[in-house]
Amino acid sequence: MELFDSLSPLFVLLTIGGTFVGIIFGAIPGMTATMAVAVCLPITYSLGLENGLALLLGLYVGGISGGLVPAILLGIPGTPSSITTTLDGYPMAQQGQGEKALRIGIVASLVGGLISLLILDFFAPALADFAIKFSYVEKFLIILFALTVMAALSSDLLLGIFSGFLGIFISLIGTYDVTNGGNGEWRLIPPGTEYWLQDGFSLLPLLIGLFGLATVLEEAQTGMQPGMSQKDVKVGKHERFSFRIFNGQWINLIRSSCIGTFVGILPGVGGSAASILSYSNAKTFSKHPERFGKGEPAGVMASEAGNNGLTGGALVPLLSLGIPGDSTTALLIGAFTLQGVQVGPLFIGNNPGTWDAMIWAMLIANIAMFVMMYFAIRYFAMVVTIPKHILFPVILMMCVIGAYTINYGIMFDVWTLLIFGIFGWAMGKLRLEVAPFIIGFILGPSAEVYFVKTLESFGDVSIFFTKSPIAMVLWVMIIGSVVGSILLNRSAAKRIRENS
Repeated sequence: MELFDSLSPLFVLLTIGGTFVGIIFGAIPGMTATMAVAVCLPITYSLGLENGLALLLGLYVGGISGGLVPAILLGIPGTPSSITTTLDGYPMAQQGQGEKALRIGIVASLVGGLISLLILDFFAPALADFAIKFSYVEKFLIILFALTVMAALSSDLLLGIFSGFLGIFISLIGTYDVTNGGNGEWRLIPPGTEYWLQDGFSLLPLLIGLFGLATVLEEAQTGMQPGMSQKDVKVGKHERFSFRIFNGQWINLIRSSCIGTFVGILPGVGGSAASILSYSNAKTFSKHPERFGKGEPAGVMASEAGNNGLTGGALVPLLSLGIPGDSTTALLIGAFTLQGVQVGPLFIGNNPGTWDAMIWAMLIANIAMFVMMYFAIRYFAMVVTIPKHILFPVILMMCVIGAYTINYGIMFDVWTLLIFGIFGWAMGKLRLEVAPFIIGFILGPSAEVYFVKTLESFGDVSIFFTKSPIAMVLWVMIIGSVVGSILLNRSAAKRIRENS
């Protein structure tokens, strides 16, 4: 059967191996699934598209899931999506129920991952078929909506908008390509850099710098603490785990998984929002909300089902619209770019084999994550004891080698790595948002092309408001996103004033 064509031994091994490495990255505080994908991205060039995606999707699933280990055992989120796991997981560990909390989180992660995969398998092709009918007007408005959503859900609305448009501005550096309606002229290029920047900054070294080098610089600034000793890791005594603890919690699991998947579909939101929304809903609908924050298993279930639901949801806009759902799926665009494949409405129809391979990779990765973590969780727990002064130099070396080799040995790509590594570190000091910047950088050229093509075809900007009912719906969504974000920011500012 064609469905099983991609299931070669190498494909399966790469998926399982990627999941294993991703779990390790997620289990080490400060390391994330995004960083794992960024560091390993250059390797995929020699693997081919499907095998490369198998490795990266394994890293994605494993990295998101691995964050529960330090969240529960140390009270330190391994990844941003594990923030709410600490609220009940760490109290359980302090009560000697660390292993029980870990197993609860692992099962919830599996449920969230599988439900999001089902939604991805059903929803992405349907959305892609619908998006094929979009003209340049609708495509431009979709990108505009994505930019407003990611800005609206930033910690600061104005800084989120500024970050997104800064990404667009930098993406426009280079020559204005004639094939895309341009005139071939230079623009936004500092004198003396024309040779290197005629095609703008290369995407992959930029991503590796923002998510790899910037993390190393941040750790270097704060001081790399010595690795945790085994005595600090409160796994707890071995206790008999029973799935009966999930009795009465399946609605919580399904609801949290769907919330995480929906949040993943929204461009640029991220796993932290998925886990927070899932956790808050679980607390709201619980018969015993007073138990949350004191070691309530339902809180761990909601958080882990929500953040793993993100994995499938974030792939929906990527594969159907060409818009990354979060920073990690933005990196996956790099894998497609390396292989000369463009994601968008035509991707699934034109690449059915790759689509099937991605579904299989996600399924295998979720099962492998569950098997490895459930039966070997005590060994993964020891990962948090690895000293960072040994780990981070290795990561730095991999970043430099990856940036240099990714475009066949261009030294300027190493400088790009350094420039955006320092820039990513500075963004944290300036409270700028990395996710809006990345998505703006990726979507900026497409937004420009669609805007120019529309004006070439119709010659009047009023067409953006009168083209079709779909355009009208998109404008309503854009306005609703902006108005909603303003109201949310005002309410947040009011709460801060009342608490101060």
